[in-house]
Amino acid sequence: MPIDLYIVRHGLAGEHGSYADDEKRPLTDEGQRKTKQIANRLESFGIRFDSILTSPLVRARQTADIFVAAGLGKTLEESRLLAPEGHIQDWLPWFETWKQSGSECLALVGHEPNLSTWAEQLVWGEIRYHIRLKKAGVIGITLPKTGSPIGQGELFWLTPPRFLMD
Repeated sequence: MPIDLYIVRHGLAGEHGSYADDEKRPLTDEGQRKTKQIANRLESFGIRFDSILTSPLVRARQTADIFVAAGLGKTLEESRLLAPEGHIQDWLPWFETWKQSGSECLALVGHEPNLSTWAEQLVWGEIRYHIRLKKAGVIGITLPKTGSPIGQGELFWLTPPRFLMD
């Protein structure tokens, strides 16, 4: 059985540069509201993640918490691998270990431009700068259960947030 990977960008956050420590920049009220709408829509589609791995930055963690509260995730784990300085090559060993659990659906919550470039590497094996993930947007990629996922993914979903809101 293949693995469904959902890549989610954090919701609308406070203005960049408006916080002394950017890692603590939270979702805005509007960002929380829209992210809740998106989480509820995903839940209404019957989507359930075996695991959610999130960046530890406040805005990403808040997005992941909203997804958990909506019933989308069984487990939630923070990882610097999804922080803005994270690299897909550093994430791959974590992913290999996660696959051994027998789980089949994973959500990653993080930041741009990393998430778009990771998606491109998983699908095309290289960065092409053709995919852009909007705030609270979702990318779905089917990955093989065995072997390296790089260049082996099949894109099945690229949804801007406006299509998921009421």
